[in-house]
Amino acid sequence: MGNGREENEEQRDREQPVVQAGELDGESHQGEGGARGSAGGSSGQAGGVSDELPSSTTLDFPAQSPLFHAQHSERYARQALIRAYEEMFGCRLIVMIDAIFPYGVTFFEELLVGANPDENMHLLLDSPGGDGETAVRLVRSAQARCNELTVIVPNQAKSAGTLLAMGAHHIVMGPTSDLGPVDPQFRIPGSDERGLYSAKDLIAAVDHAERAIANNSEVYALHAALLADFNAVMVQQARSALDRTSDLVREALSSNPDRTEAEVEQLTESLREPLIDLPHDHGAVFGSADAHRVGLPIEEAEPRSDQWRLIWQLWTKYFALGFGTHVYEGGYASQVWGGM
Repeated sequence: MGNGREENEEQRDREQPVVQAGELDGESHQGEGGARGSAGGSSGQAGGVSDELPSSTTLDFPAQSPLFHAQHSERYARQALIRAYEEMFGCRLIVMIDAIFPYGVTFFEELLVGANPDENMHLLLDSPGGDGETAVRLVRSAQARCNELTVIVPNQAKSAGTLLAMGAHHIVMGPTSDLGPVDPQFRIPGSDERGLYSAKDLIAAVDHAERAIANNSEVYALHAALLADFNAVMVQQARSALDRTSDLVREALSSNPDRTEAEVEQLTESLREPLIDLPHDHGAVFGSADAHRVGLPIEEAEPRSDQWRLIWQLWTKYFALGFGTHVYEGGYASQVWGGM
């Protein structure tokens, strides 16, 4: 997965740091757990610290070796914020920042190990989209491991990301949050995570080429070169995926076990026009007001609230890792790789 990958080497410690309101701007939180050691008093030296320290002095030593802890300090800082959020809001918080494709299912499952089905779960999600079938698998898996599922969107949850959010009990969005058209995406063969294309865009490009060639056969070579990365099977897959979009919306909505069949059908119909039929651009903005208007369970975050400040503090740490970073992280597990 790349040399930048951070493996899940440590488990959650018994004693967890807590961030109090008003401390969200600091970086004073210790990393992933770390058994706390103390030094001081009049009984001599501990770890090279003089016994002249006041008897009340307590030093924090991580459970990891100093070099290993230093090498992974950013991960521990993120996990400290995750645990702080969990304590402040009484839930389990997991983070997924990635395109949604089948390879991510195992990494997502790793975040759910040991989840308490009586506890609420919050998912911080950032995704450009991907495979809708996989999105439904992920939200069903999360719902099976919690009491209520909340999806938090600090930046974007497009297409398959929107499908995943549809299956939640609550969707938390702030001023920067964006959902989007449910438009299936595919990988360009041989490309990395940046090489995604929209099913609508592919079909539109092929239709345009067919019309141009019908009007002027001399442009055949030009259009053949432009569409060289695609073949007839891929075009058919794109058409089939589009035909299944409404069914995927229905399945995603019904992943919330507390929705009735009537509510699922009503929401499916209200979402069809703004998210499936009308949008011509995969990047079309669908903000919190739009989502609320069509009946999705939106909670608009107050930017000055402790919750959104803590979410934004955490989000910016992932943003700083660079474009193309894959993240599956929680208090128990951490899989991070790629990036600029």
